[in-house]
Formats: sequence, structure tokens, C-alpha cells
Amino acid sequence: LYNGAMNVAQRSTSVAGLGAAGGYFTTDRWQFATGSSAGRFTMAQIADGPAGFANCTKLSCTTADTSIAAGEYLIFRQKIEGQDLQQIKKGTASAEQLTVSFWVKGNASATYVVEMYDLDNSRQISKTFAVTTSWAKITLLIPADTTGAYDDDSDASFTLNVWLHAGSTYTSGTLNSSAWAAASDAAVRAAGISSFYDATSRTLFMTGVQMELGPTATEFEHRTYGHEKELCKRYFYRLGAATNALFEKGYNSAGGYSGPTITHNPEMRVAPTITKTGTFTVSNCGQPGWGSITPTSGFIQTQISATAAYSWYSSDAAHYVSFDAEI
Repeated sequence: LYNGAMNVAQRSTSVAGLGAAGGYFTTDRWQFATGSSAGRFTMAQIADGPAGFANCTKLSCTTADTSIAAGEYLIFRQKIEGQDLQQIKKGTASAEQLTVSFWVKGNASATYVVEMYDLDNSRQISKTFAVTTSWAKITLLIPADTTGAYDDDSDASFTLNVWLHAGSTYTSGTLNSSAWAAASDAAVRAAGISSFYDATSRTLFMTGVQMELGPTATEFEHRTYGHEKELCKRYFYRLGAATNALFEKGYNSAGGYSGPTITHNPEMRVAPTITKTGTFTVSNCGQPGWGSITPTSGFIQTQISATAAYSWYSSDAAHYVSFDAEI
């Protein structure tokens, strides 16, 4: 897994009013999926954690939803590329057991579910875990699955889902916790969970999330911040987002185009979607656009408005270009 210690948050360190739609908001690689609930929450990276962890992701309920419709859900999750899962040997007679471990706490006792979901073969298994008001390490043993191999490509093959809220569509059965099975019965995926939206006092803190081969949980593998951020940049990064962050300056003729070639370092998962946020400060040129984009590089350009020296730069942290290749 990526960013299990919740140290990297390139997009933001806190976003409020979440719950109407899913997406990536604060801590890198950790996504929310949500459906049909009136509940709302704030997601934040904060400086809290058990010994050895500087940061965690904190979720705070801001609008309760106690009238739970059948199809509602709230899932905190991370998706993994198939080519990064081949060592599990899933779908073979030599398939490996897995161990998932993490640290959690909350404002009060609660029960949630970790679901392992095979996207390539539509198979799953779920395990409950308990939350208390003190940091506690959770360790979950996941049996091997000899059915259905993961694809060896850059698409999502597996999702680790943390179910926090769900309606009867996902909770009315008996939790499928003993062995991997076809994900044909949604009712067994999150049975027995509490609702994160039960009160506006509800909080959840999580860090130290790790998945490893074998039946034993080892100590969390801490990476340097620089290493972890580089791994996350395969999926998302920003340029600019600082006062007077210069993108280009030079001299050109009116009507011409100019701009830098951006080399993605590291190479991105796929050709990214590029989004410009804010209006850049420009001199003798227009607002930037972009040309050909690949997983390795892209061309950002602007049209020159006068035969003269030109420049364009982001004026503050609210102006930037985002490159998004998330799963």
C-alpha cells in the first residue's frame, strides 16, 4: 500500500463538506466512495498518531444521517495496480495469505469492516474491526485465494475497502469473513458495521496501514517522506502552488506559441488528466494550455501577445497545474 503513514497530502490537508461525491481529497492515494447519503464529513491530515507515527487521517462527521436508505454507503479505500500484486500468486495453488494491519481510534466505540475486493475476478472477503477511544493496532489475517489471478497491467486489480456506513443492500446478510467468494451477494460485504454518520460527534483516526505477504504482521515499514512522495507522484502531482512560481519567461514574436516540456518524474501510471486551477499572472502572453500528454511528459504552452519579453507564473498557492493519473 501507498502512504500508509498518511504523511503525504499534496492536494490539501483538510477538506470540509464531503459526502455528496467520492474522490481524492487530502492524504494521497486514499479515496472515498460514497452513495446516496445525506451525511457529510471533514477529512483532514493531522499531527496525531501512536508512538512512531507523526500523522494520521482524521474523519469528522459534520452532518448526521440516521435514516439509512438501503443503497447508502461510505468507503475509505485504496486501489492497487495488478502489476504490483503478482507476488501474491492469487489464482494459483501457491497463492499467499495476506496480513493487513493498521492503527485506529475514535471518539467512541464502533465496529467497521475491512473488505479485500478483487476487481479483476469480482471476488471478496470482509473482516470486522473494533474502534475504541485509544489508539489500537488492528491485525487481520486474510486467507489465500486460489481462484482468479490478478491481471498484470497498470489498471486497478484490487481495492482495500474500509466500510464506514452502509444500508441494508450491503449489511442484511451474514458477513463473508472466512474465505474469498464470488461478490454476487452485496448483502454480505459490510454486515455488522456501525454507522459513521450516527452523530456529529463521531470521529475516526487511522494511520500505519500496511498489507504484507504471509500470516504475520511485522513492524510498519516506514519510508522517508521523499520516497513516499515520489511513489505517490506516479498517480498525482502539482506544479506551481507557490508565490511567484515561474513556469517560463523569454522573448518571442507576437502570435507565436511557447512553453516548457514537462517531464514527469517518476513516469505516471497513464497519460494524466491536466487541470489548471486559478488564473496565472502573465506578461505579453495568454493563459497557458497544453499539448501532447503522455505518461512520461507533456507540453504546456501559451500564445505570445506582443513581440517582446514574456513570462507567466503562479501568483500564490491557489494557482497551479495538476497532473492526475489516479486509478
